Amino acid sequence: MSQGFDYDLVIIGAGVGGHGAALHAVSCGLKTAIIEAADMGGTCVNRGCIPSKALLAASGRVRELRNAHHLKSLGIQIGSVEFDRQAIANHANNLVSKIQGDLTNSLKRLKVDIINGWGKIAGAQKVSVTGDGGEKTITAKDIILSPGSIPFVPPGIEVDGKTVFTSDQGVKLESLPDWVAIIGSGYIGLEFSDIYSALGCEITLIEALDQLMPGFDRDIAKLAERVLITPRDIETKVGIYAKKVIPGSPVVIELADFKTKEDVDVIEVDACLVATGRIPATKNLGLESVGVELDRRNFIPVDDRMAVLSSGEVVPHLWAIGDANGKMMLAHAASAQGIIAVENIVGRERIVDYRSIPAAAFTHPEVSYVGLTETAAKELGQTEGFEIATSRSYYKGNSKALAENEADGIAKVIYRKDTGEVLGVHIFGLHASDLIHEASAAIANRQSVQSLAHLVHAHPTLSEVLDEAYKRAI
Repeated sequence: MSQGFDYDLVIIGAGVGGHGAALHAVSCGLKTAIIEAADMGGTCVNRGCIPSKALLAASGRVRELRNAHHLKSLGIQIGSVEFDRQAIANHANNLVSKIQGDLTNSLKRLKVDIINGWGKIAGAQKVSVTGDGGEKTITAKDIILSPGSIPFVPPGIEVDGKTVFTSDQGVKLESLPDWVAIIGSGYIGLEFSDIYSALGCEITLIEALDQLMPGFDRDIAKLAERVLITPRDIETKVGIYAKKVIPGSPVVIELADFKTKEDVDVIEVDACLVATGRIPATKNLGLESVGVELDRRNFIPVDDRMAVLSSGEVVPHLWAIGDANGKMMLAHAASAQGIIAVENIVGRERIVDYRSIPAAAFTHPEVSYVGLTETAAKELGQTEGFEIATSRSYYKGNSKALAENEADGIAKVIYRKDTGEVLGVHIFGLHASDLIHEASAAIANRQSVQSLAHLVHAHPTLSEVLDEAYKRAI
């Protein structure tokens, strides 16, 4: 126990990042408290990863069972498939409650003090907590900030939570509108288009940038568009942005050209999901009391060790993890950062290897990737003086995919020509989110395609898609 302090470590925010940090802190012998003003588990458990995966699982089954052509090819015939919207919503809600309870119990079991209220910094190594019982101040040798993020709503869009809403409300699945506009074609937009289209809604997907699925590797995005969007009841508007969205029945959306800002069209839909990304929840954290300013996008500046910076200098005993520092806005990245912060608190120097952290969209089929896109790899090569190469393999050549009759898919490997080091791997297809971890480990260990091509994979498995891509590289 640190002399003269209430705790060795106080964590503000009990999302996945704060939870991971607390568990690791206890294992390192630190007396720990975690402060949460809202729901234990943060965005991921309550409004993000967990409920959305439950909805995707249920709606995915509906899509599968209604795909008579696919089932017939396997020799299966089935009658009409019915579903209960409320029961699907309950499945998601029940899962949230279970995981929230598991998370809370794991902290209690390890004797982490859970403090309900709004936590903010009240000076060096001090935190004030405002809750039902008023305000109190606690001291800690170290403080980790893990306040998370909230949905970003662009100017001109009015959210009423019913007819115009963000993913926070969308995961509750309170209705299935006949016609839904989805603004944004990133992870959130793609996953909700998958859910809604499977459950019979018509969709208009509106993307301000000049191509769908910005941020994804272009080869992957092209095939994903052909499978996830084109054959489904989804119309797309690309290079178009929602200038104004007015809630009501109907929802009125004024569309304009993203480059010229000229008005293009007005559409009326039954509902509108705003899936335009997330912004850090960094207001009212008391950072000014220790001389810390947010950056221009309102993220908390940190170094590679997760230490908070003020004018480029480390603020002693203050750390920030997760969405609030903007390094990589993913739940598992937050958890990794929490562990890294604790490692540095106890004097073991560590940094996060962001290139080896994978990401996935849980559509049907899935999209996953780790490392660099081809464009980013080329830019790195130009800077550091090396050439890159790529290899591809396809699900249609994979025995297991053919046995499942799920042959839409591709694996793409990006590597250095000189050393063979793998720089990025991108997969679209059945179980892509599970397959990516082999590539993640390879990138973490800076392995070459030459060494990976000699690994032995079980046959017949989907993992041979990666095996084939490595072998093609050499």
